[in-house]
Amino acid sequence: MTTGGNTIYDDLGVPPVINATGTKTRIGGTLIREEALEAMNRAAEAFVRISDLQAAASERISEVTGADAGYVTNGASSALTLGAAACIAGDDLELMANLPDTEGVPSEIVMPRTHRNGYDHALRAAGADIVDVGANDYHLGTGSENTQPWQLDAAITEETVAVAYMEKPFTRPPLETVVEIAHDNDVPVIVDAAAELPPTGNLSKYVDQGVDLVAFSGGKAIRGPQSSGILAGREDLIKSVARQHLDMHASEPVYDPPEELVDLEALPGVPLQGLGRSMKVGKEEIAGLIAALDAFVAEDDEAVLAEWHDRSERIAGELESIDVLDVEVANAGKTDAVSTVVVTVDEERSPVDAEMLVSALRAENPRIFVGGDDVPHSQFTINPRCLADSEADYVVDRIAANLEIEAE
Repeated sequence: MTTGGNTIYDDLGVPPVINATGTKTRIGGTLIREEALEAMNRAAEAFVRISDLQAAASERISEVTGADAGYVTNGASSALTLGAAACIAGDDLELMANLPDTEGVPSEIVMPRTHRNGYDHALRAAGADIVDVGANDYHLGTGSENTQPWQLDAAITEETVAVAYMEKPFTRPPLETVVEIAHDNDVPVIVDAAAELPPTGNLSKYVDQGVDLVAFSGGKAIRGPQSSGILAGREDLIKSVARQHLDMHASEPVYDPPEELVDLEALPGVPLQGLGRSMKVGKEEIAGLIAALDAFVAEDDEAVLAEWHDRSERIAGELESIDVLDVEVANAGKTDAVSTVVVTVDEERSPVDAEMLVSALRAENPRIFVGGDDVPHSQFTINPRCLADSEADYVVDRIAANLEIEAE
């Protein structure tokens, strides 16, 4: 975007945002690729059977991730919900029709306690009960792990339908260990890797480690439609997802879905409208996501990351001239790839504290969003990945202005 007051949001009377905090859904994720926009516009010009389009998307996702199959979902969150539903219901049409009611059927998903987060509501939405395991011992300095492998093994029972894993650089136990334990108990592993791109190699990393389902956001690093996501994994689980997601309102004599997604001969009849009906994905989103995915895997990771790192270094250098700020370039803590500017406000000398500064920036027009997660610790962050160079300069100028100090 620009700061010149000529966006559609200005026309609508809504303040636009300069995004200095990264691919946050609350401010629109990221900017969609031109390739994706072109594909979406072309997709809007004609009709297509959605199941055929999903089958084609499955083939492309399979090629990129190395998984048996794939599926385009309504964001990574719905990928997790549909993945949980597949682990619960399998190929049982009656159980699919009853979800999220899981009374009397196995529906527990085991999860290391330190992996629990607000986003795991997506798993519970399918009717799953999360059984968290372990404690929060790692930071005590005793040498203990948060979750011991034997604890995970002991938590898996006949009621367990899956083990869930939140992938971050700091999560433990190692994913390979979790997969081994789960598979020894004939239980699948679902990985939430929504924000774990780049690098592009992470698209296949988790499948290579043996996971059964992995969810990615389509509207973050891939820069597809913000409402899109990817679920990749085992063929039988993806087929269960398709049965619970596709529009099944069809007369049985003429029900003829693509066999790549739905094994018609194995079904006793036509599945009912499933849990995924409220998560439907349009033809435009599917086409746009696949175009964006193709463009994403064709990128030079090192060049993109180097550009972001250089921008972070430049921003940090400019902010260092403000003597009430302590500035460093650090890893984002969200992925291993992205450099982020971490700014600490010296609140004893600064005319405003970190909370006041972050709030003031967000109240401007255009709004400026910097990362405010660590405001209680007098810190905020600047993520370079959604900033143009001119916007980065503007952000620095506005920080200085709100501190009543002229940046050099």
